[in-house]
Amino acid sequence: MKSKDIFARYSRQIFIEEIGLEGQKKIMLSKVLVVGAGGLGSPVIQYLAAAGTGTLGVADFDEVELHNLNRQTIHTENTVGASKVKSAEEFVKNLNHQVKFIGIEIKVDGSNAEKILSQYDIIVDGSDNFTSRYLINDTCVKLNKPLVYGSILGFSGQVAVFNYKGGKNLRDLFPEPPFDEDVPDCDSLGVLGALPGIAGSMMAMQVLKMITGLPVHTDQFTIIDALNWRFQTIDF
Repeated sequence: MKSKDIFARYSRQIFIEEIGLEGQKKIMLSKVLVVGAGGLGSPVIQYLAAAGTGTLGVADFDEVELHNLNRQTIHTENTVGASKVKSAEEFVKNLNHQVKFIGIEIKVDGSNAEKILSQYDIIVDGSDNFTSRYLINDTCVKLNKPLVYGSILGFSGQVAVFNYKGGKNLRDLFPEPPFDEDVPDCDSLGVLGALPGIAGSMMAMQVLKMITGLPVHTDQFTIIDALNWRFQTIDF
C-alpha cells in the first residue's frame, strides 16, 4: 500500500499523538492470533482488521449457526452452515484486503497449541470453555507470549491481560479450572448480544496498545456488569 493510501485509510489513528505514523507501521507489521471466531472473537477480529493488523490468524473448528447471529457480528445469514473461519475470512477481506488472514480450521489442543501459538506476537483468547482457556494460558507462559483474555455470560464479562512483560497469568488468579459441572455457559443461560461487543472491544484495545507500546496495566482483572452498568477492576 502506498504511503498516501496508508495515511488516507488510517489517518484517524495516525492523528493520535501516541500512535502516529510509527505506531501505524507497528500495527501493520504485527502478527496476532485470535482463538475463537465467536462472540468475543467477532469484535476483536473486526477492530484488529479495521486497524490494519498485518497478519491476523483466526483459529476455530466450528460452523456458523443461526443462534450465533445475535452476538457474532462478523457472520451473516448467508454464512450459516459455513465454517466460522471461512466466514471470518470473508468478513476481513471485505473490510480490509491488505490484512493477511490465516485461517486455522482445527481445534487448538495439546497436540498443536505450541506450534500454532508460536507463530504470533500476541494471543487473544476468545474461547468458550475452561479447558481451552487453561491450555492457551499455559502455552503462552511456556512460549512467553502475551495473552489477552476474555469471558462472557448473560450480562457479565471479564477481561484481563496475562503474561505481559513479566505480568502474572491465569493460574496466578485461578490456580485450577473449575469442574465442568460447576460452570454455567451461554448455551444454558444465554448472553445479551451487545455484551461481547463491549468486552471484545476492550480486548482489541489492549492488543493495539501492546502493539504500539502504550501503557498496559497487568495483574488486573476487569469485571463488567452490564445490567447494573458497573465496571470493577481487581488487582491480583
